[in-house]
Amino acid sequence: MDFRHFLQGQPRKLIFFGGKGGVGKTTCAVSYAWHCALFHPDASFLLVSTDPAHSVKDSINAVPLPANVHIEELDAARALATFKEHNREKLQVIASRGTFFDASDIDQILELSLPGLDELMGFLEISRWMDSDQYETVIVDTAPTGHTLRLLDMPVLMGGWLDALDVLLAKYRYMKKLFQGTYTGDTIDTFLLDLSHAVTTMEKRLTNTQECLFVPVFLAEPLSLVETHFLLSRLKKSTIPVTDLIVNRIYPLTDCPFCAGEHRKQMRCLSEFSQTNAGLTLWAAPLYAQEILGDALVTTFWQGIVPVILEKEDTAAPSPEEPRPLTVEHPAPFPSESIRLLIFAGKGGVGKTTLACATACGFAQQKKRQVLIFSTDPAHSLSPCFNIPIGPTPVRLSAHLSAIEMDASKEFDALKKAYEDELENFLTNVASSLDLSFDRQVMEQLMELAPPGLDEVMALNKAMDFFSSGRYDVLILDSAPTGHLLRLLQAPEVMNQWLKVLFTLLLKYKNFFRLPDLSEKLIALSKSLKVLRRLMSDPEKSAIYAVSILNQMAYEETGDLLAACRAMKINVSVVFLNMATPPSACPLCAAVHSREQAINVRFSAAYPDLIQPVIYRNEMEIQGMTRLGKLAAAMYAPPAGT
Repeated sequence: MDFRHFLQGQPRKLIFFGGKGGVGKTTCAVSYAWHCALFHPDASFLLVSTDPAHSVKDSINAVPLPANVHIEELDAARALATFKEHNREKLQVIASRGTFFDASDIDQILELSLPGLDELMGFLEISRWMDSDQYETVIVDTAPTGHTLRLLDMPVLMGGWLDALDVLLAKYRYMKKLFQGTYTGDTIDTFLLDLSHAVTTMEKRLTNTQECLFVPVFLAEPLSLVETHFLLSRLKKSTIPVTDLIVNRIYPLTDCPFCAGEHRKQMRCLSEFSQTNAGLTLWAAPLYAQEILGDALVTTFWQGIVPVILEKEDTAAPSPEEPRPLTVEHPAPFPSESIRLLIFAGKGGVGKTTLACATACGFAQQKKRQVLIFSTDPAHSLSPCFNIPIGPTPVRLSAHLSAIEMDASKEFDALKKAYEDELENFLTNVASSLDLSFDRQVMEQLMELAPPGLDEVMALNKAMDFFSSGRYDVLILDSAPTGHLLRLLQAPEVMNQWLKVLFTLLLKYKNFFRLPDLSEKLIALSKSLKVLRRLMSDPEKSAIYAVSILNQMAYEETGDLLAACRAMKINVSVVFLNMATPPSACPLCAAVHSREQAINVRFSAAYPDLIQPVIYRNEMEIQGMTRLGKLAAAMYAPPAGT
């Protein structure tokens, strides 16, 4: 098959491959870039990874790419440092022209003030590469769904940030015009105009059907389908073009009972999905016996992609009435009585949500402690896992278990609204005799300069408030995938610095900047933050349970996660090796089982100090309290005393 048929003609200028973590986005992006290079040898192509936990180079596996494919794995921290280094002086001038803050205040604010660090840097860099016209196509291997949507929402966030900077210049422009009769823009105005141009140009490109295409990648599994529906609805709302989707790892319909059962489940899922997404073309990539790494990206993967054909006999065939018992080798000991915070972490798509929910059900079955399971990932999965609607307030699932899906942006918006209301009251009733026309605008925009990740930390802190109130004894966090979890774990320190800056400013300018309600909220936030930091540093009370699957890319990313946790002195004692293929006489199952066992041996050799339960695939869909409870019983050895 000519690969160009898949995306309906010549390559677009900008193509995103996105979706839930672990579905094969990187494989699709790398394979597509490789094929573009082979079919268009006279053009250059750029393959970009925006995921903080990069896997492009792991996927290529040291095999040389064509000379006309270039790779960029974005280093957000380095890109931010470069941006500050190049533009610090301009930002300082902007701030000093329009506010009563002095140089030291400005330095502190600017050090923490760029919104959405990872997404912002990715957005600006992609915009820069497209402006260069150096590449025929920029192909983006994205972070998992929630954080990719933040990248695509960056025009709105950047617009607010640029408005804040423009307000800082308003007073300076006014005074210049008042005393000189005119105002002529300078390099500072040019700097803001250039940034604004980059944002508006990129925004137009994202919605241009001739230039941009977003290709969702997913698996024919319930949790992946729920997230894909969410992604498609957000892309439609933002008018970002979508025409084709790739469903990965489709089992063959063979005489093997396991393969046939999985195939029929997948076809039923796809039948339901296609009915609600008419007009989109579905392409299927098969499950391969060997991992798709290196040469296989070009010699095997793309050639195997075919249109999805839904046959009545496939979708109607029932699943086995009696699925095999859940099989877990080397179950972990049940979390100790002293544990207060459990964080399930790992690469996207490895089953973190399912294992976190099962563990929560295991606690509830003991009927000893009150448990709250919560999610801060922008793309939540607790609701489909429990088969119960869950929202931003705790939902009681049983006598000893509650769940909540935190709306991180809503938590931060509430703080901003409280700040704006109190500031309005102060300026209207207390400072009405002062001429603060421009300084008022500056103060109103102060919250737009909050540090990256603040919203997620506030959501985490809200869960800590429930814990501190005594309502719950154990918190279980279903975390965002690795890269963004690590940012969240590091964010409390950044937030602590930001609070110190705000406290300093409120104290320093208390004579005409008195906001007692905000001060009280910030003090409460600071106290909650201290509780969280103490808890996370206590290995008796908190732990990260790593989750992986048995393939090369997951092995590499799990290694990065474990190394980062050890560097931060965060306790990791268990790594669950999930979704393993059971041994079988089927050639495909046997081949997959064999390569997974080789990775299992590598895990055992690399991390002999960690408990490593192996959880095998099962025909049963693990959803709902009953089935999650059965999984918990298999995952863990019985608690002491039972």
